[in-house]
Amino acid sequence: MRLDPATILAILGMAVATYLTRIAGLFVAGNLRLRGRTKAAFDAIPPAVLIAVIAPSALATGWRETLAAAIAALAATRLPLLAVVGVGVAAVVALRHLV
Repeated sequence: MRLDPATILAILGMAVATYLTRIAGLFVAGNLRLRGRTKAAFDAIPPAVLIAVIAPSALATGWRETLAAAIAALAATRLPLLAVVGVGVAAVVALRHLV
C-alpha cells in the first residue's frame, strides 16, 4: 500500500486542526467569567455527557443493567457523582452475580 503526499498532508492537517480546537477550548473556557444561568449550564455538561454515554448501553443490554441504572439514578438524588458511579457499578455487579 502506498500513501501519496496529499493524503499524508491531509491527515496531518486534520490532526493539527483537531488539536488546536481542543486546546483553544481549554484556554477560552479558562478565561470566561460565568454567572447565573450560564454557569449552571456549564456545570450541567459533565453529568449530561455521562448520561449520554451510559444510557444507551444501560437500556440496550438487559434488565439487570437497566435496573442498576435506575438504582444509580435514585442514588444521584442524594450522593455526589463519584459515589453514584460506585453505587451503579456495585448494583450491576450484584445483579449479575445474584440473578
